[in-house]
Amino acid sequence: MPQSAAPIAFDNSYARLPDRFFARLAPTPVPEPRLVRVNEALARQLGIDPQQLTAPGGVAILAGNRVPAGAEPLAMAYAGHQFGNWVPQLGDGRAVLLGEVVDRDGVRRDIQLKGAGRTPFSRSGDGRAVLGPVLREYIVSEAMAALGIPTTRALAAVTTGEQILRQALLPGAIITRVARSHVRIGTFQFFARRGDLEGVRLLADHVIERLYPEAAAAAQPYRALLDAVIERTASLVARWQQVGFIHGVMNTDNMSIAGETIDYGPCAFMDTYHPGTVYSSIDSGGRYAYGNQPRIAHWNLVRFAETLLPLLGDDEAAAIAAAQAAIDAFPARFEAAWLAGFRRKLGLAQARDDDAALIQDLLKRMAENSADFTLTFRRLADAIETDAPARDLFDDPAAFDAWAATWRQRLAAEGGAAAERRIAMRAANPAFIPRNHQVEAVIAAAQEAADFTRLDELLRVLSAPYEDQPEHAHYADPPQPHEVVHQTFCGT
Repeated sequence: MPQSAAPIAFDNSYARLPDRFFARLAPTPVPEPRLVRVNEALARQLGIDPQQLTAPGGVAILAGNRVPAGAEPLAMAYAGHQFGNWVPQLGDGRAVLLGEVVDRDGVRRDIQLKGAGRTPFSRSGDGRAVLGPVLREYIVSEAMAALGIPTTRALAAVTTGEQILRQALLPGAIITRVARSHVRIGTFQFFARRGDLEGVRLLADHVIERLYPEAAAAAQPYRALLDAVIERTASLVARWQQVGFIHGVMNTDNMSIAGETIDYGPCAFMDTYHPGTVYSSIDSGGRYAYGNQPRIAHWNLVRFAETLLPLLGDDEAAAIAAAQAAIDAFPARFEAAWLAGFRRKLGLAQARDDDAALIQDLLKRMAENSADFTLTFRRLADAIETDAPARDLFDDPAAFDAWAATWRQRLAAEGGAAAERRIAMRAANPAFIPRNHQVEAVIAAAQEAADFTRLDELLRVLSAPYEDQPEHAHYADPPQPHEVVHQTFCGT
């Protein structure tokens, strides 16, 4: 495959690990690549001229038809627990890591093509992605970034000129994904379950150097690594909960060691609040329901801690005790992050012992009264002094009134200017999220008519989620009954 002189300054640390960490291969070329979108701001942050990505040579790179100079394309090996069941070998079955760049802030980031063809890890898959899931990942990951939640990013999307067989023939596409790292809990499991202690150690050292350099100076670097991953994961999942996000497929191979949201498959944001909400078509038992996400994150971190046991000390009992102590800290760390976030959402500047009960009481009343998650919290900023904006979202508005009376007493006891509190609450409660019916409308227009104007407008709205944007107010509306999306699907 020809190489391009595209000005991407690659510096590929993962490719310097031993060959058993990956399979080296180039992306599989596609017949007729067409650019859908380039994320110009992200390109500039990566030190890449966006105009060169939109030129024919750049589109060829984004489609996998040319390998840029300095890239060392590879598919990463990993394993994982999928819905609690152990799968000893997974790996990048449709993704090719082109390489790494150091961005303008000095942060090292992966650039990966997802949907780039078969790899040795594809098993029976075709290695391709279709347009709908590519657009969903692009929209949702960029929305998460605008919301301030750690996430992989979307650099570009292209169509391939192919028709890919899923439930029907669908247009093929590739998303260019950017991440602080694509190492997962399942990457550690891949080596640990094989008894490859050297592999676990090399991987841990790589992750420490790249993501957690402060751990290197600790008295016990691998324990410090474990603590840091637990802390980032607790914070991440708490932030998911605060915006009503449901990942949908929290397998250990879909959980990033970097503490970023990764692998946007059957993901969704809740409309009507209920802790048992599930959208994923493959999660029939509700394992990864909204309310289960903290528990599953904890379970996944136990699996990560197990992989590090040989590195935590020569004495097995002492290593297990150290890992258990680290894991036992997760609930408190999650609760602290969860409480801090929901306090901000309720306009509470001070911490009090009964705050958790106040928050849970509101959530319970929302679930019982079919209240929209995002709009309820957004309208609270206007309900500091009057019930009208939020109470209308409840089947029984009196249920909100009863809670609001207690909430206002709490605000009065704390003191502070209502105007300042309102500003702070608006900064914590988005007006706009990528609602499922809007994402589906974008996908339908793209697939049926190659119309990407809806995509562009939705991305513009979601880039400023905390602003009112009166001209786009309809994007804040929950779906009408005929628009409700009940299931989302994997497929990238």
